[in-house]
Amino acid sequence: MRISITFLLVFQGCLFLPAVRADDVKKTGVYGRIKASIDAVPAINTHDHLRPFEQIGPRDKTERGEGITLRTIWAGSYYPWINSLEPWPQDGSFETWWSKAQHNFANAKATSFYRYLLPAFGDLYDVDFDTITPEQARSLNDKIFENYKTDKWLREVITERANIELMVIDAYWRRLDFTTDYPFTVALCNVTSVVRGFHSSEFNDPLDDPYAFAARHEMAISSLDDYLAVLDRLVATARKEGAICLKSTLAYLRTLRFENISKERAAAIFGKPRKELTAQDIRDFEDFIMWRLVELSAKHDLPFQIHTGQAKIQGSNPMLLVELIEANPKTKFVLFHGGFPWVGETGVIAMRFRNVWIDSVWLPTLSYTMAKRAYQEWLEAVPSNRIMWGSDTGTAEGIYGATEFTRRCLAEALAEKVIRGELREDDAMRIGRQIMRENAIELFPRLKERLWRK
Repeated sequence: MRISITFLLVFQGCLFLPAVRADDVKKTGVYGRIKASIDAVPAINTHDHLRPFEQIGPRDKTERGEGITLRTIWAGSYYPWINSLEPWPQDGSFETWWSKAQHNFANAKATSFYRYLLPAFGDLYDVDFDTITPEQARSLNDKIFENYKTDKWLREVITERANIELMVIDAYWRRLDFTTDYPFTVALCNVTSVVRGFHSSEFNDPLDDPYAFAARHEMAISSLDDYLAVLDRLVATARKEGAICLKSTLAYLRTLRFENISKERAAAIFGKPRKELTAQDIRDFEDFIMWRLVELSAKHDLPFQIHTGQAKIQGSNPMLLVELIEANPKTKFVLFHGGFPWVGETGVIAMRFRNVWIDSVWLPTLSYTMAKRAYQEWLEAVPSNRIMWGSDTGTAEGIYGATEFTRRCLAEALAEKVIRGELREDDAMRIGRQIMRENAIELFPRLKERLWRK
């Protein structure tokens, strides 16, 4: 019997195909077991923006009164960053809003900013948003409105449905206040604003003002040395009041390249209002203070979370931090968002410097595919105890969706490695537990005092 060359080539190629293609991995027993193991982990969420219950919003004026609506959930998510969303109508009618808003999603269906919320609607409300009908949308809106009449729903979804034990909250709306609003939340110290403390006129909010902090602690500021003493007291106070780390979001405002400016240069700038300074003066002062904050991070044993990537993108590549990292080996740096889109660069930084941790917070929400790739690449370059995660959102649905999205993404990445023979299944499960929980406790040991699940 004659067999064509074409058939032989196709047959030969099939022999060397992987046993399970990547697009089939969720159907495998390996994925199911790893996902179940990850789901069972009481997670430590290293970064979120959950506000006090009465401040969660925006709340819409409806025919039933003011409250949280389906529009609130989308508007309070990252969806509007890249997609249009219809504003709430003057007549307060959900039907008026949905008649137009239902068409907002047509071009967003493949975006992660859209898809990360789908697990919340599916698992919490039994609704497939991809195929939602007007009647289902109305019912969903009514259920959301009722759920947010008290904070019971929020607490239940976060601690039980999402299985989160603790969340680290970046309260950027009150950066220098370290109180917490829920029994499962933990404070940090956001130092973004204090780098511009060259003059008191830079501040108008007492909860974001190092000069107001100094006044409350009866500390005078008349020199750069005085200001540095206030920053030392600020970080010490944050630690005493329960903050477990420092946090910077300067990547939204400026480049992440921080030069090692001399104290003499900074002293010549200090005390002058912005109108008397050049852009270079301001940048130099910020650079000087950032280096001092990094030193205070080490002094007070508070790891330093730094937003990298996807911000002011022309200056947010984590590679710009390498000189600062290299010069401060005692500081524990946490590079947020995996440096998206520079996930490979983030991996090599963590490979090169043992005082660097990678936090995948927000990354699956930005790009699920890149996040899966990043988990696999990082695990090939970095010890598995230096990778963490966070949800980085602010509603029950957003937190649930981002958490579930992360668990699926991580389980896929690990399952593919197991299927390819690159990792044993029990090791994959252990790594899943590390990333979702154990690594945070190892890096922030004071979390042990706050654990409440037995």
